[in-house]
Parts: sequence; structure tokens; C-alpha cells
Amino acid sequence: MEQKRKHHFVLVHGMGHGAWCWYKLVALLRSAGHAATALDLAASGAHPQRLDEVESFSDYAKPLMDLMSFLPPREKVVLVGHSFGGVCVALAMETFPEKVRAAVFATGLMPSPTCSVAAIADQYFKGHPLEAYMDSTLVVSEDPPSVSSISFGYKYMATKLYQLCSPEDLAMAAALMRPASCFLHDVDEQTKLTEEKYGAGRRVYVVCKEDKSMTEEFQRWMVKRSPPAEVREIEGADHMVMLSRPGELLRLLLDIVDEDDDGEDCASGREQ
Repeated sequence: MEQKRKHHFVLVHGMGHGAWCWYKLVALLRSAGHAATALDLAASGAHPQRLDEVESFSDYAKPLMDLMSFLPPREKVVLVGHSFGGVCVALAMETFPEKVRAAVFATGLMPSPTCSVAAIADQYFKGHPLEAYMDSTLVVSEDPPSVSSISFGYKYMATKLYQLCSPEDLAMAAALMRPASCFLHDVDEQTKLTEEKYGAGRRVYVVCKEDKSMTEEFQRWMVKRSPPAEVREIEGADHMVMLSRPGELLRLLLDIVDEDDDGEDCASGREQ
């Protein structure tokens, strides 16, 4: 049988999380013969900065941008962005389009040239007001009114983020979670997306059907405003799909890269 091409997957976590939340998927990808890099964004996971030392969204996304800039010439990666990590993936696509084979948004925020992060946040808070954060700790700025930072509470994580995960994964998250921000004061200024770069890349959105934080309705609202994104679904996946359904996410990712390989082979055949 023809040997499948090996790929490099770069995994980008969401707010408050870190590289640690990908441990199951990293092991599965490497067991399948692929390279997998899970990184800590600024003030996240084991990253040494504190949140109050991260002044802008570009500072927050810098670890990902540094990784992309240091990739060997002609290497292309598959970016996988979870939750707010999708915004970082969008910035990487816009900045390094030649280095991205595909971008996968796993119940992730997916902006577009015509739908900004601020517009997505406005829509999100309509269905998820501040009181929905339950026992979480929020710092809210007054001018303009916005959430400056959030520390997820245990009850919120157990009922909205990790409700289908194992008790062990929830306990791990409670121990490792850090305060986070979505940098609404400057994220749109620093993520100006274009159709020529970001819009030309392959984007696949993974709808997680049992996500109680970013509901299926909200996920599909984003997809409609970010054409021509492809859509896949994972049944029985809560917000933390890489922990609650790692095997299903692995199979979906491998299907995506297999399709990409088949497309490249067909194009190569046409050129000969």
C-alpha cells in the first residue's frame, strides 16, 4: 500500500488553557506517525509571563507567530485552533499563507474579512451574558464596556466546558487554568484579514454538537459569515473536544489531510 504523507499539526489552545489541554491528541497524532506541536500562548500554560504583562493581542499570539516564522522553508503545517485560539490561527493564516496547508477551527472563533472579532463577541454575549459565567471571576472595564479578563470557575467549567470530560481532566484543568483575556481593546486592529491571504486558505470548521459554552447555533452563525469554510461535525463533543472526543477529532483531522493530499496529487497529475 502507498505510504501516507506525514504532516505537522500545530495545536493552539483557547482562553485560560495551555498546551496541556492537547495531551491526548498529541499522543494520538504522534502514534499515527505525524508531528504535533502544542504551544503555550503568552501568559498561558507554563509561559512565564503574567496576564498583566501582556499588553496586546499581538503579544498574546507571539509564541505562535514565532513558531511560524521559524518553520523550515517550504514546510506547511496544519493549524488547529480551539475556542479563542481560532483568532490566533486566523492571524497566522493572514501573515504566513504560504506555510499553512489547512486551518481547522475546533469549536473555535472564526473571524473573516467581513466579520470582525468584535462583531463575533457582540453576538456571543447576546446568548451568553455575564451572569452565565456563574462562579467565574470577571474584570469588566467601563470605557468602553468590555470583559478585560476572566478566570473560569470550577462550577462553570464542570457544567459549560467539561461536562462530558472525565473527572480527572476536569481536576487537571482546575489546577492548571490561568486568568485570560480576549483583548477586545485592540484585537481587531491587529487581525485585519484579507481575501487574498486568509480568505484563500483552506478552512475547516468543526461543529461540536454538545458545546454549552459556544452553542451549535452560535458556531453555525460564525460559519455563515466566513465563507467558504467547510463544515464537519462531532457528535457528543462538549467544548473541550480534544479531551471528550480525542479519537473522533483525530480521525477527522486525518481525513482532512488525506483529502488535501489527494487534491495535491490530482493537481500534480494535471500539470504533468
